[in-house]
Amino acid sequence: MGKPYTEHKAAPMIRSAFTGLGLVFIIIIIGMAGYMSLEGLTPLDALYMTVITIATVGFKEVTDFHEAGKVFTIFLIIGSFGIFGYVVTMVTRYVVDGVFTHYYKDNKVKKKIDKLTNHVILCGFGRNGKQAASDLEGHNKEFLVIEKDPDVVEYLRSSTGYLYIEGDATSEDILEMANIDNARALITTLPVDADNLFVVLTARQMRSDLLIISRASDDNSDVKLKRAGASNVIMPDKIGGTRMARLVVDPDVVEFIDTVLMQSSGAKIEELSCRDMAECFSGKSIKDLDIHNRTGANIIGLKTKSKEYILNPPADTLLTIDDQLFVLGTTEDIINLKDLISKGV
Repeated sequence: MGKPYTEHKAAPMIRSAFTGLGLVFIIIIIGMAGYMSLEGLTPLDALYMTVITIATVGFKEVTDFHEAGKVFTIFLIIGSFGIFGYVVTMVTRYVVDGVFTHYYKDNKVKKKIDKLTNHVILCGFGRNGKQAASDLEGHNKEFLVIEKDPDVVEYLRSSTGYLYIEGDATSEDILEMANIDNARALITTLPVDADNLFVVLTARQMRSDLLIISRASDDNSDVKLKRAGASNVIMPDKIGGTRMARLVVDPDVVEFIDTVLMQSSGAKIEELSCRDMAECFSGKSIKDLDIHNRTGANIIGLKTKSKEYILNPPADTLLTIDDQLFVLGTTEDIINLKDLISKGV
């Protein structure tokens, strides 16, 4: 089971820090005890002598030492060299490795993740994961990435602004860290179908109402993933083959649809819910709303309560609060349509 970065990297750092401090404390106690017993110094003078000795600052002794005190001082200096060498080496190593910086940044990321709501959990940051992250970012959707490869996590940490967790997405602990209770959806794009199956099973057990989308490579995995609880299963190879064939048959249609779906500005297709539809539109048809003239948007599709899809719905189609509309228009057109549906103006 994978562990997050802050556990398997920061914990040794903290243990080493406490070990170093403990050794320094021990040698101070030994030094005080030695000076008090050998030279009869007071606790304050003994502490003073111990500190200036192990720090090698060269201040004058509080009294002339006997031979035993001088020999003790020699061994105290030699012992302190080893301890301070260990502490300096430890600190230098963690500074050079960037552990302190990573620990600080990972804690900031964790705090942001704890505050997320209605976000998307993206499991895996391979080719499909990168594309999904790019598209989610382009649509201003909040998401985080779960990845167990340390090199990929380092890339996420240093080269992107994405939220991330280092760990195994099949682990309930990692999904809890990803704030799955408040998530909107989970996308798993791991390269091995069995791993995706475990992620789906774990996530579905934790959230029965969560939208779960899984990648699959083998044809047989499609059915298994859906039985495990996946809401949708995507097969990139099959989609890629279909797309290549469509580019031969209807190249302009494919490019037109890609232009509409992929562009971040201009006309786009968006899904709108009628759940908050104004009462004045109750029992009204698409024609009664006069949507295109009033907003500039066009209704190109509709999903009914029974999950039936209607392409280019007739003008006399009556809208209900259970309908989902698929509209085509600019960002401003769609905002105007949202206001029209919810406010009636």
